[in-house]
Amino acid sequence: MNVTQALAIENPIFYSVFNIILFITFILLLFKLSQRLYYRVFNKSIIVHFYPFKKSLSNTEKDYLLSHFKFYRNLNAKRKTYFEHRLVVFRNKKEFIAREDFIITDEVKLLVSATAVMLTFGMKNYLIKSIKRVLIYPKAFYSTINDKNHKGEFNPNLEAIVFSWEDFLKGYEIDNDNLNLGIHEFTHAIHFNSLSQNDYSSKIFKKSFNELTLFLSQNEVLRKELIASKYFRDYAFTNQFEFLAVLIENFIETPEDFKSHFPNLYRKVKQLLKFNFANY
Repeated sequence: MNVTQALAIENPIFYSVFNIILFITFILLLFKLSQRLYYRVFNKSIIVHFYPFKKSLSNTEKDYLLSHFKFYRNLNAKRKTYFEHRLVVFRNKKEFIAREDFIITDEVKLLVSATAVMLTFGMKNYLIKSIKRVLIYPKAFYSTINDKNHKGEFNPNLEAIVFSWEDFLKGYEIDNDNLNLGIHEFTHAIHFNSLSQNDYSSKIFKKSFNELTLFLSQNEVLRKELIASKYFRDYAFTNQFEFLAVLIENFIETPEDFKSHFPNLYRKVKQLLKFNFANY
């Protein structure tokens, strides 16, 4: 008779608890193996949204998003609850820091967090671990990165994303001009995060980006069409990092135009972000 059997005879409650723990361990191990296999076969996570205890926004905050944030407005009721939960968690996890005479308001936290949650909404891991703090200036600010005034930047050394609030808001004043500072800088952060982290969402993003890069490198005609079309602003062709940021700005703001002009590239970006919602 082994120790477990002996304890089971003396204490049936212990035996029941032991079996429950063993069963849970087996289920978790099975899920982990299934998740790994699913990722390798389909390049995506089995479960993206699962929140046993969902957090929610206030009615005032929901109304603000409905009025000012098209992506949230276009989600169905169920996905709105997922979006709200992620927004609250993201907002609570990040440190918001005011620079110069700026004042951090609830609106600032709401809109910045909503932008990050929008871009990662198709990913299981959405907190962008490479960002710990959000710095907000009232207007364009001097940056020591290259001794120039910036409207925004992602600084991996400081684990910070930085915005001029004046320019951040301009990105949402016109939602179809393919110019959005928040989307642009958060894309840089997500891209960097995919290169520095090892979770499934990072692996999926990195693999999809590599496929996108290969697709473009093997299609000289398409590359020439992209430049000639003027659909993407010239800054996109600075390097691959800026190209991706501009690409996603266009994808978010004018998806129908993007799909019409470059359907194959549109599908690649949709695969990159795992977007299957909100009219994408």
